[in-house]
Amino acid sequence: MCGIVGLVSKSAVNQAIYDGLIVLQHRGQDAAGIVTCHDGRMLMRKANGLVRDVFHTRHMLRLRGNMGIGHVRYPTAGCTSSAEAQPFYVNSPFGIALAHNGNLINAEELKRELFVEDRRHLNTDSDSEVLLNVFAHELDAVSKLRIGEDDIFSAVAGVHRRCSGAYAVVAVITDLGVVAFRDPYGIRPLVYGKRQTDEGVEYMVASESVALDALGFELVRDVEPGEGIFIDKDGNLFTRQCSKSHRLSPCIFEQVYFARPDSIIEGISVYNSRVNMGEFLARKIERVFPEHDIDVVIPIPESSLTSALQLADTLNINYRAGFVKNRYIGRTFIMPGQKQRKKSVRQKLNAIDMEFRNKNVLLVDDSIVRGTTSEQIIQMAREAGANKVYFASAAPPVRYPNVYGIDMPSATELIGHGRDNQAIADAIGADWLVYQDLEDLVEATRLGNPGITEFETSVFDGKYVTGDVTPSYLQHLEWLRSDDAKEQRRSDDEVIEIHNSA
Repeated sequence: MCGIVGLVSKSAVNQAIYDGLIVLQHRGQDAAGIVTCHDGRMLMRKANGLVRDVFHTRHMLRLRGNMGIGHVRYPTAGCTSSAEAQPFYVNSPFGIALAHNGNLINAEELKRELFVEDRRHLNTDSDSEVLLNVFAHELDAVSKLRIGEDDIFSAVAGVHRRCSGAYAVVAVITDLGVVAFRDPYGIRPLVYGKRQTDEGVEYMVASESVALDALGFELVRDVEPGEGIFIDKDGNLFTRQCSKSHRLSPCIFEQVYFARPDSIIEGISVYNSRVNMGEFLARKIERVFPEHDIDVVIPIPESSLTSALQLADTLNINYRAGFVKNRYIGRTFIMPGQKQRKKSVRQKLNAIDMEFRNKNVLLVDDSIVRGTTSEQIIQMAREAGANKVYFASAAPPVRYPNVYGIDMPSATELIGHGRDNQAIADAIGADWLVYQDLEDLVEATRLGNPGITEFETSVFDGKYVTGDVTPSYLQHLEWLRSDDAKEQRRSDDEVIEIHNSA
């Protein structure tokens, strides 16, 4: 999962892109990058780290120009090499920089095609670089010195024909403008907005609407599945459907965990979705445990706060903030490697003993993925004096890996894989455990936009909407995402960095 921003303005965009990335920092903590275009040249700064650490005054002063793109990254394959920080750049044709949120299913096949047929060299293992080169090759096929929106949309259509998987993309083409497009299923989110200035209308594209809000842009709408958007350097907006076959199937895990609660995705308030999730989960507890003896509901900060509050209100049980979060520790879900996640849990959360002592506590979280965090938090509750510790998840059991850009690990590393609810409860140390039903999760989200007929729910039911996820691909993905493989790649990166510095 990553965050992307694209902007065409009447004045310098460096500060605006920086501010947009700060707002989207929750979508990626591993690396950040900005590319701007000025006087026919691309200007780039990218590196590992948080936005505030990557960009200093000297970098911002050099990022001149009235159009550009930005990216915050978290690595789906666990590689933390700075070489894979985005945006990526190619100089032919015209000069293109691209940032991508998602994951290509057929990246290995495309790599071979790009080398053998298109004669293009790739310098990293990133599927985002693959996507950039596919787009560049399709644009190169136009064979014109000057191109317009028709040529750009033709290239986007070529990407749709060749690429499979999830992708929300922003790109900047030297002296032409900013391009944005979304895969034909609309799996990863992408919105655009506008603002009126004295000089004219300005346009911005971003992963979430909160980035538009922060910069004073009015949300226009979501980019449609398969749609392309082109904003030329003069601020003229062009849109076109570039896929012959398309249907909306947005990732429901955005609503559960990733997106900020103040975002609007596909016309759905993430906040309202989480309120509804709490309501449905409370009703299930009433059905399954009608004689429950819960004394207090305590959320696990922060993405479960909204659901937990509504759950407590529905059950008419006290809601207390029993954990204090250290806001200087990143989101543990998107940290690369199990050892780092384990270490970070107790650094991130601290229990307030008086809220637990001699009480039967219901802990509420947005989801349970590996179970490591849940197990440690339950242990913290017991150490704080809880009499009994129950656990509720606002999402169903995560049983299958995600292939569309979320680093949910190999199936064998998922605590829900191959276990029933009782076995999971035993594994994490809960006195009892309740999960949201998938039907209720879908309904809780659809209430915000009944027009959506389908969500991407593969982590819960193993049904992959693109229809081309094979057992061999899942096996390959399992190797890529295993903690052992990630550790090996990190070791390799360190050797390379030491060699280069010498």
